[in-house]
Amino acid sequence: MATAISTNLEQNIEAFGQLFSDCADIVTRRMKLGKELKTECFIAYVEVAVGNMILEDSVLGKLLNTLWEMPEDRILLYLRENSFGISDVTEYATMEEAATGMLTGDAVFFIDGYDRALKIKDKGYPNMGVKEPESEKAIRGSNEGFAESIKVNTALIRKRLRTPKVKVKETFAGRRSNTNVDLVYMEDLIHPDLLRTIEKRLSEFEIDGVLDSGIVEQLTEGSWFSPFPQFQTTQRPDRAAMAILEGRIVLLTDNSPVALILPTGYNSFIQTADDYYSRWEIASFTRILRYIASFLAMALPGLYLAVTNFHTQILPTDLLLSFAAARQGVPFPAVVEVLIMELAFELLREAGVRIPGAMGNTIGIVGGLIIGQAAVDANIVSPIVVIVVALTALCSFTIPNEEFATAFRILKFLFILMCAWLGFFGFLLSLLAVLVHLSHLTSFGMPYLLPFVGADLNHYDDERDTLLRMPLGWLRRRPIYTREGARIRMRIKKRKGS
Repeated sequence: MATAISTNLEQNIEAFGQLFSDCADIVTRRMKLGKELKTECFIAYVEVAVGNMILEDSVLGKLLNTLWEMPEDRILLYLRENSFGISDVTEYATMEEAATGMLTGDAVFFIDGYDRALKIKDKGYPNMGVKEPESEKAIRGSNEGFAESIKVNTALIRKRLRTPKVKVKETFAGRRSNTNVDLVYMEDLIHPDLLRTIEKRLSEFEIDGVLDSGIVEQLTEGSWFSPFPQFQTTQRPDRAAMAILEGRIVLLTDNSPVALILPTGYNSFIQTADDYYSRWEIASFTRILRYIASFLAMALPGLYLAVTNFHTQILPTDLLLSFAAARQGVPFPAVVEVLIMELAFELLREAGVRIPGAMGNTIGIVGGLIIGQAAVDANIVSPIVVIVVALTALCSFTIPNEEFATAFRILKFLFILMCAWLGFFGFLLSLLAVLVHLSHLTSFGMPYLLPFVGADLNHYDDERDTLLRMPLGWLRRRPIYTREGARIRMRIKKRKGS
């Protein structure tokens, strides 16, 4: 039931405070107006969405400056009869309407004795200066990326989720840096235990300074020895908003453009934001490619060694003779060839990241071509090894999340050594070890392999968004991350004539 705005300012302040409790990014100001400063008023807005209230170049500033010079007995009459004479002013009769108006990025103004709230347009949510995320390119969708200011980042999420149900809990980390850390979540969707767990983990460590979200990630993850990340990272506000709508928590750290999403799992790392903006056929096709790429990025060099060194009988004779001819004159065993090229490529990748500007891309492309061709001409490696290493690197670049891709880059060397030692049996042992580890791994209490395991906990609905992304009309339930009883996210009304 809607709450009517009262003529009593204290009642309005109390109702507004209850609506936006635990919202650290909502700014409230109390002031006194009139020549004798006897008329009290109350202004609320989303931080960084409203500029200086005193300046004459804003609608809010013009209104306040007018009311400051006005006798108290004329203020209410002026608002009733002349507030619409100021451009971009809207009146609201209920607290819910006023809250929605404020969440568009404007200020709402309450005054004692007046039973209406005024929405006064100001500069709004930040747009200019917000950069495009470099590590998460999207074919379709928003090009905005998180900034280094935590207040800008919470505003970018508010811009997409305009409801007071979105809560922002603020805490501080770092004994000397005193860095702001915000937990952003949907109040009626998250599991309460999840919020308590992350708050407990944030309180369990004390460190001099927290200068990036990566420090928080390492200090709060459950299995520090695992190569697989237990937080999902993103630089895209729309991706963070999607996670909040799934009942997950977004952790923002001041001075860092990288947000952390928890809990997460294997399937979440394979998904991208534009999977849901494109048609289901192309989204499913590209997602299958990513799953295949994540396997090959880890296993392809090891499989090559297992087949060529131990199990040549499974290759066609012509292909086997071609491999043998390509290795003529190469003085090293196949495993040394692969390690030389893999390490050379990792060096090129690291050099490309560290060299600033366009020169980094040039180093990666030209260096790879020159070193690969020179190594083949010098009979240090065979051409097939260059192809295998290049294809492996291409597969690792296909994985959307850089931290998740790094896990496969590390495990790749385990597969190389095991396959060089035991052949296909070593490959199966390595694969079994990875699968056993993933089956035991959790992210804040959630199994890492959801929904491939435990799909029955959400009536098998999560399986519609795994290898295949079913049409949006079929994805009517939120994932298992959402609390029980709040998992319906879509209802489709029957079309007339259908």
